[in-house]
Amino acid sequence: MPKEKKTLKVRLPLFKTPESEWRKDIHQAVSEALLKKNVHYTTEDYLEIWITLYFDESKIRFVDVDNRTKHVLDALQGLMKGHKTKKRTLKPIIPNDNQVYRIIVEKAVAPKQSHGKGHLIIRKYKGYQLSTQVGKIQSFKKKKNNK
Repeated sequence: MPKEKKTLKVRLPLFKTPESEWRKDIHQAVSEALLKKNVHYTTEDYLEIWITLYFDESKIRFVDVDNRTKHVLDALQGLMKGHKTKKRTLKPIIPNDNQVYRIIVEKAVAPKQSHGKGHLIIRKYKGYQLSTQVGKIQSFKKKKNNK
């Protein structure tokens, strides 16, 4: 049986206000990519998300990445009115953001070819395998015993 695809790469739409419109645009772009790549996520998936946000040089120092990250997570959960309402208005792409074990967010000056559109990568998180093995790996045990 072939391995199920879990990695998805999407160009983030340009930011716009009201933020609910940006969330809708993100949801639409990711939904289209899901269909094209035949990827889906379940409640059993451990995920990591990589976000690259592009800004003009004049704005980069004034935008908080945590606020933009929350908009992306809300869009992936189908929450168009924000995380405080918890009422889904669109079908969730990721059932719950508590499945996200790692988020890497970077802001950068927009390269000309990007036209200001950022990047979003969603993929299976594999780091939990290492963290559950700590203490079982021989090299860790030797360090503990030599003290």
